[in-house]
Amino acid sequence: MLGRTLARYLSKPSASYEPLATSTPDELRRALRPCDVLLVEGNTRISTAIKYLTQSTWSHAAIYVGDALAREREGEPLGLIEADLLDGVRAVPLSAYERFHTRICRPVGLSDADREKIVSEAIACIGQTYDLKNVLDLGRYLLPTPPVPAQLRRRMIALGSGEPTRAICSTLIARLFQSVKYPILPEVETLPAPRAGCEGCVQEILHIRHHSLFAPRDFDISPYFQILKPSIEGDFDYKNLVWGGRHDTLRGERVA
Repeated sequence: MLGRTLARYLSKPSASYEPLATSTPDELRRALRPCDVLLVEGNTRISTAIKYLTQSTWSHAAIYVGDALAREREGEPLGLIEADLLDGVRAVPLSAYERFHTRICRPVGLSDADREKIVSEAIACIGQTYDLKNVLDLGRYLLPTPPVPAQLRRRMIALGSGEPTRAICSTLIARLFQSVKYPILPEVETLPAPRAGCEGCVQEILHIRHHSLFAPRDFDISPYFQILKPSIEGDFDYKNLVWGGRHDTLRGERVA
C-alpha cells in the first residue's frame, strides 16, 4: 500500500518541466523499426530521481513492436511496450510521447529470428506488475539527501524484488535483449591469447550483467546500439529550411 501511494505521488508531472520534442510524431513513426528502444526524457517526479541516480537525460525507456500487437487506441496502433509505475507492463501508442524529448536506439545486426522472439516476448510481458519495491528507495532522492557516491549510483538502481513477473522500464527491455544474447553493456574480461606473430594479443570474453543493473542511459551509450534522429533521416537538406527574419548580431545586418 505504501509503495502504490508513493507511486501515485511520483507519477504526477513536475510543474517545472517544459516539453521539448525534437521530432514530429510523423518523423518518429517513419523512423522507428521493431525492437528499437525509445528513450524518453520524462516529466514526472520519479524522473527526477532516475536522472539523478544515472546522471542522464533519460528517465524512461520503451520498446517498439510496430503493429505486431494488432491492437489500436482511437485508431492508432499500440506500438510501444513499457513498464509503467502504476499500470505495470502495458502497450501505448506513439502519441503518448509526441510532446517529449526522445531518442531512438537501434540494435545493430539483430537477426530477423531474434527480432521476432524479442517482440513476441515483449507482448507476452503485458500485464506484469511494476516492481514497486524500488519505488521507496527512488523516492528518497526527491528529498534533500547527501550526494550518492558515483560508484554506488548504478547499484542503487538494482533495488527491485528480482521476481520474473515484476520489472522497471529498463530492466524489462534488458531482459528481452539478454534472452537472445544481444549485448547492451556487458562486463568485458580480457585474457591473454598469444599466437604466432602476436605475443601481446588478447581475447575479450563478454559476461552478461544482471538485468536489474541497467538504466535507460545504457542503451544510449551502448556501442551496440545505433542512435537515430528522426528529423535528419531521409532527404534532409538544411538548404531547404525556412528561417524567420532576425538581426545577425555578429555582422550587424538583417538576415532573411
